[in-house]
Amino acid sequence: MKQHGSALRLTIFVGESDLWHHKPLCSEIVHRAHAAGLAGATVLRGTEGFGASNHIHTTRILSLSDDLPVVIVIVDEAAKVRAFLPQLDELVTEGLVILDDVEVFRYGGRS
Repeated sequence: MKQHGSALRLTIFVGESDLWHHKPLCSEIVHRAHAAGLAGATVLRGTEGFGASNHIHTTRILSLSDDLPVVIVIVDEAAKVRAFLPQLDELVTEGLVILDDVEVFRYGGRS
């Protein structure tokens, strides 16, 4: 069964080497999103990018591949996503957080 509706997409850009209490920051964000009851979270590892430092990180040059970009994407009801934002204030010291209104189509979940 297909369901359709509005939602909010939370996209968080951080570095692969960013840590929270000696573990990957992206992992901490995903675990907190899960604990907060959000619908889901996906971590995507970039192969090349640059941010505020204006320094290009890429997999093509071995000496620069130690801090590749990482993107965490979360989509859920706007109220749930907005309630999660204060946790990011605690976790993300350097990075970018984007909120987008999105239209979602859900195709039956796993049982």
